[in-house]
Amino acid sequence: MLSPRLDLNLLVVFHQLLLKRRVSAVAQALGMSQPAVSSALGRLRASLGDELFLRTQSGMEPTPYALQLAQPVAEALDGLQQALNVRAAFEASSSSRSFTLAMNDVGEMYFLPVLVDALARLAPGVTLQVLSVTEASLKEDMASGRIDLALGLLPQLQAGFFQQALFRQKYVCLLRAGHALAARKSLSLQAYTEAEHVRIVAAGTGHGSLDLALEKKKLHRRFRLTLPHYVALGDVLQHSDLIATVPERFADRIVGPFSLAKRELPVAVDDSAIHQFWHGRLHRDPGHQWLRQCVNRLFGDARSVQGEQAA
Repeated sequence: MLSPRLDLNLLVVFHQLLLKRRVSAVAQALGMSQPAVSSALGRLRASLGDELFLRTQSGMEPTPYALQLAQPVAEALDGLQQALNVRAAFEASSSSRSFTLAMNDVGEMYFLPVLVDALARLAPGVTLQVLSVTEASLKEDMASGRIDLALGLLPQLQAGFFQQALFRQKYVCLLRAGHALAARKSLSLQAYTEAEHVRIVAAGTGHGSLDLALEKKKLHRRFRLTLPHYVALGDVLQHSDLIATVPERFADRIVGPFSLAKRELPVAVDDSAIHQFWHGRLHRDPGHQWLRQCVNRLFGDARSVQGEQAA
């Protein structure tokens, strides 16, 4: 049980330690000295009866109890901030706010060039930090406020987070323009299954469902190469006779730069639905609302976009 004499300012230090994981960074963010931050942590440990954070080579790692406290503390501080700044508005043109986004490498190649260009015009002082959706702590990082917005096909966030559908896309085949199969306007099912393929695992996303869908149809591809991400795929296809099955919007982004050809998938599989996800603590935040609206305007497909929903 919390001590009735607990200084609530200590919770601000606790929250910043969760976000930054380093005493020096917290001290700079809060305008405190490092000894003062360490002292505050010591008082918190004594009050709560837990170490809360352990020093490691990668920074201050939270204990299980600290992670359990992360969401309620973040929500309490956020609620208090909103109450104190109920009339505050977000002025994109003058803001210097930093947002942290989570996406995979496909998302980086598809979303970032357009989003960065838009921010340069609309909010030149706003900065972005991008983290990978493959992080095991994605849910906890969003709940604690370390991550503001996640973009992609992310089934692990379907429950417990706000979400908005942006667009649906089919899967297509990619191969080099000089490939023998590129001379054909369409790929037959036989040519597709007999070709040698690149498989992209894309951990942390739902794109692996494609493999399951093909297996259910008793279609087995011959994999010459398996990659953990998409970033090297353009180079691999350009310099080999391998083919790959990828989301269409990603394909459209790399066809030109790598001299590739795009062909329809010769078997029917479900489209993938791309969403933006966020935690409820940021749902009414003016700056976050602006960012979500910006993403929706830039990437939303009128045929697919829905209103913001709580799952």
